[in-house]
Amino acid sequence: MELETKKLLLDVLTSCEAIQEFTQDKTFPDYEKSRLLRSATEREFEVIGEALGRLRRLNPNVSTQISSLDAIIAFRHRIIHGYDSVDDVIVWNTIQRHVPILLTEAKKLLA
Repeated sequence: MELETKKLLLDVLTSCEAIQEFTQDKTFPDYEKSRLLRSATEREFEVIGEALGRLRRLNPNVSTQISSLDAIIAFRHRIIHGYDSVDDVIVWNTIQRHVPILLTEAKKLLA
């Protein structure tokens, strides 16, 4: 695997881990109340989406092994370009349901 591909996957991995660290022992009301937590989490989703967009261009064979690639990249665009209408419920559900899957996939590809 190319060095740049590994770097992008590592960026995904570390951002997923950061999101999990930020939200560990937090509830949705905690998330809603904390601008700092929401901002930090959204920033990590931006990194994830950007890294996967680059990975898709650089190494399509590897990127197809990310199960929700297109949805993740679209989510990043939504956060950046629709910053004023980000739905906290959707972000929270993504944290709970999809980040663990993406983390597992990134770890597998890096192994």
